Amino acid sequence: MGPLDVVVGSPHVRDSRMPELLAPAGGPEPFRAALAAGADAIYCGLGSDFNARRGARNFDEGSFSEACREAHLAGARVYVTENVVIRTSEMPRALALVRRATELGADAFIIQDWGLLAEVRRLWPQVEVHVSTQANVHDARGVAWCRDEFGAHRVTLSRELSLPEIELCSREGVELEVFGHGALCFCYSGVCLYSSFFGGRSANRGLCAQPCRLPHELVDEHGETICAPGRDRPLCPKDACTIDDLAELVGAGAGALKVEGRMKAPEYVLSVASSYRLALDALARGRRMPKGEDADLHRVLKRAFNRDFTDAYLRGTSGDEMMSYGRSNNRGETVGRVVASHSDGRRAVADIALEAPVGKGDLLELRHPTDPDDFITCLAPDDAEAGETIGAPCPRRMPAGSVVRALRSQHALDVAGRASSCEIPRRREVDVSVKALLGEPLQVTLSTTDGLFSASATGAVVERARTKAVSREDLVEHVGRMGQTPFAPRDFSVEMDDGTGMAFSAVHKVRSDAADSLAEAILEPNTLLASTLAEVPMPDELLGTGEGKAAGRDVEVCALVSSPEAAAAAFSAGATRLYATADDLGEGEWPEGVVPVLDEVCRAADHGRLDRLVEEGAPVAVGNVSELALATADGARPEIRGCIPIHNTSALAALEARGAAGVWLSCELTLEEISELAPHASVPVGLVVSGRPRLMTSEHCVLQAAGACIHDCSHCQLRARRLSLRNIDGKMLPVRTDVHGRSRIYDAHPLDATSQVPQLVSAGVSRLAVDGTLLGPEEVEAAVARVVRAVTAARDGRKPAPRAQGATSGHLFMGIG
Repeated sequence: MGPLDVVVGSPHVRDSRMPELLAPAGGPEPFRAALAAGADAIYCGLGSDFNARRGARNFDEGSFSEACREAHLAGARVYVTENVVIRTSEMPRALALVRRATELGADAFIIQDWGLLAEVRRLWPQVEVHVSTQANVHDARGVAWCRDEFGAHRVTLSRELSLPEIELCSREGVELEVFGHGALCFCYSGVCLYSSFFGGRSANRGLCAQPCRLPHELVDEHGETICAPGRDRPLCPKDACTIDDLAELVGAGAGALKVEGRMKAPEYVLSVASSYRLALDALARGRRMPKGEDADLHRVLKRAFNRDFTDAYLRGTSGDEMMSYGRSNNRGETVGRVVASHSDGRRAVADIALEAPVGKGDLLELRHPTDPDDFITCLAPDDAEAGETIGAPCPRRMPAGSVVRALRSQHALDVAGRASSCEIPRRREVDVSVKALLGEPLQVTLSTTDGLFSASATGAVVERARTKAVSREDLVEHVGRMGQTPFAPRDFSVEMDDGTGMAFSAVHKVRSDAADSLAEAILEPNTLLASTLAEVPMPDELLGTGEGKAAGRDVEVCALVSSPEAAAAAFSAGATRLYATADDLGEGEWPEGVVPVLDEVCRAADHGRLDRLVEEGAPVAVGNVSELALATADGARPEIRGCIPIHNTSALAALEARGAAGVWLSCELTLEEISELAPHASVPVGLVVSGRPRLMTSEHCVLQAAGACIHDCSHCQLRARRLSLRNIDGKMLPVRTDVHGRSRIYDAHPLDATSQVPQLVSAGVSRLAVDGTLLGPEEVEAAVARVVRAVTAARDGRKPAPRAQGATSGHLFMGIG
């Protein structure tokens, strides 16, 4: 009997000392698989409009209601994902979804958009809200801000955090959700624009096309490849696996362990959730898993889906050890080698010497020993153990030495199929109390073993037996027959008089009534919450929809520059407001009044270099809510960078109310959306109209693809060069790595929206910026002068010059879905 057979369908009660096991469900079948595997909670999407996996099947109202009922009766919770940015025009529908999902049984909502979060807390403070990892929270200060400003019940931390960082965050008294298992994004979540700028499929709208998984070449200034052999996927991480880190995660204060995979099949969800269920239960009992059982769990995980596994982030590293440079698809588990190929007269047969067991029907991959692009797949013909040789029928012969991997377990497929189709995927344990006292009604009481719910039912008055008396064992047997209910008996307490008699059909009726009453009691809290929400009318007006103060502001030409020389060039070309990053401000003699730009990443280790730039009464551009919290507390004048997305008036108003003294709009907004949003601002509104958009920020240094890392960023010569990534379309994406080892990847084409300056100014955009991050002083001067000319043309009623050759208008005329 394997791990799946031990767990699947077994009753489970969460141990409060252990983190919640949170499993994904892209539809009803994986939902039931997660439930059968022992998940404490399941997250899913209702409809496909407002969740970060819009390509999943997701749920309609009928299937969602039934899923919630099954989960609640089994003792599990259900969370609905609304983890994308929301347009103002969509906000009423997004709020209606919250109310309707609650009516159908949702226990909580996972939210990215600060506007949606503010509206939900304003309208329905009873609703449980979880801050999504898409909100890009990296430190204890950010966690505290979510708690204090939005009343967040839970914060999902960024995947990149280490165990000590998680422990620091846990001190804030907010339940923390951490990433436990599954695919890792290369970029920090919530700030990735790669898919958005290459095809218009935005990760912030649930449509990521995962271009990071495709081959890229690291090239030098002359377009020559400098990638080390076998590193042609420099943006493709391995999958996270923390099954060996659970004790440390518990010690660090993790409140929930998330399994990624709403696009994954039921057998994947079942395999991963059941493996972590067994490991967590063993940990709760203070028991180390025997070596054989532990190996079985790792085998189940590897045969679900994986790009190899890593826990590098938890260990505080982000080097080659976390990357899957060679392939982005399923690696499975290596189970042997081809020792010979022959024909049986009808087909090719590969003789495989096994190093690990396989099951009949397992999907095997046979890959050429020297040509990794040459591979075939076949099925294992029979169950076989390590050390045996099997003959697997296959499409064609493969040479001896070909590596054989098991990609998929037929047993997992079979078990998942049974879990999806069975009437009750998981039962809830109950303690049973029976009273059969002469002269009193027969009474059966069922109590959930977690102590949360109890219900009783009574029947006819118990009489003295006329023939054979009923025994205690008879009552235990007949009351314990709960096959058609969602419950399973654990302990029995029977109080009865000697010589009692009753018809067993009457016993069955009382037991059935008690089970029905218990089910009603379990479902009642969600019904009451739904009734409470129904009493609150939908708002006639959203936050921030009143008139702002954007109109009539003087237009400022701004520039983000990387050196004092570029600052001087920008001033000479007519810029009136300059910005520079924290790192750049530490180099050279800068003029007075340059506004510090704080990073989009703010972890505990970043505080020393970033916090010192926040000064009372002075402007500062913040790229993270932790920095906003600090700036507000210190009396600074924070300007919200575009990496904290504002796509609706509710978010605009919410962030203004929490201290924003200016906002820079996201480059994912269209001109129409900007025109609808900017007039409602009460603070200056800015937009970058020239420069290269930043597409990704990663903790892993892309330059390691060269295979020449010296592990000393301050002396790395590659950092000083103008390197790029060449994608499969031949586009060149500039790459820059800072002194802390973080990489930023920029768009292949420069942005030039200067020809739209008249419309932007008319809409209320009063700060127009050149992003000169990748530009030298002369280039900055030319770019700023171009913006100044466009502003002058707008003021004089003239049409600005057309877009520069080779530049794009970004998303101004092409939305993101």
